[in-house]
Amino acid sequence: MTSKGSQSNEYSDDRRCSVPVTGAKYPTSLMRGDDPAAIREAARLLRAGELVGLPTETVYGLAANALDTSAVARIFTAKGRPQDNPLIVHIADITELEALADNIPDEAYGLAGAFWPGPLTMVLRRSSRVPDIVTAGLPTVAVRLPAHPVALAVLRECESPLAAPSANLSGRPSPTTARHCLDDMGGKIKDSLLRRYAEGGTLEKKAVYLLLINIPNVTY
Repeated sequence: MTSKGSQSNEYSDDRRCSVPVTGAKYPTSLMRGDDPAAIREAARLLRAGELVGLPTETVYGLAANALDTSAVARIFTAKGRPQDNPLIVHIADITELEALADNIPDEAYGLAGAFWPGPLTMVLRRSSRVPDIVTAGLPTVAVRLPAHPVALAVLRECESPLAAPSANLSGRPSPTTARHCLDDMGGKIKDSLLRRYAEGGTLEKKAVYLLLINIPNVTY
């Protein structure tokens, strides 16, 4: 893998560059996360059912419109991920929670107010709006509100929750740089990979919390 030192030189200040990938099915474009035009393009692709690689405060995610069953199915195909492995849904604002979950307890709002945006995932009773493929057919849905400005900008621009597991092939290390993401997803993402403003910096957090809120009458 490319070292952090060479990473910053490899990707210059160009706003967009096409990255050739051996044996690629699709061209994958690398775009700067601080370019408003790139954010708009990423949102357009997501609305059209495409996949987009984007940074979060933990690792790079492979995002699709969480309410588009066909788009979410492409995540599983690109990653080689078993479909019995549910996905986390990312939102841009706490007000979006009610569209994804039913019977949300007061404790969930208290925790969201204290820890969102941030690497806290809450598991709640899913609403009928969430496709089965996102939750692997489970009666619950995992939701978080990321703290990374690029992820938030894309979420706000596309105006849809995003399903976004880590942007790596299943079984491979989670990607913490655009280069890592390209190594695994280049040619599988049809067009867009957003990079951080400056590569390096935020890697996987020391702790990423998963909290299962008490959900009456739900069995596993």
